[in-house]
Amino acid sequence: MLKLIQVLWPSFLVAAVAEIVFFTVIDPKTPYLLGEPVAMSAIATYSIGFFGFWLVGAGSSLVTLFFQRGATEINHLPANGMEAASRL
Repeated sequence: MLKLIQVLWPSFLVAAVAEIVFFTVIDPKTPYLLGEPVAMSAIATYSIGFFGFWLVGAGSSLVTLFFQRGATEINHLPANGMEAASRL
């Protein structure tokens, strides 16, 4: 549960800041997708943008959490794996 909180909470905060900065520059009423205007409300555009930013932030936090593992976590063998390795 702690790792889930360590990923989702910072990514939520980053998504909120990214949403504010992005939609300060981009008008949510005029999005285009593949050259065609998208017929969505401003609230739907804000929501999709927020969840997209949150997903990118969560991916970044997951990669950081992955690279914080120590050598003992990476090289740890299960009990039956140690017995098999000692026989070699």
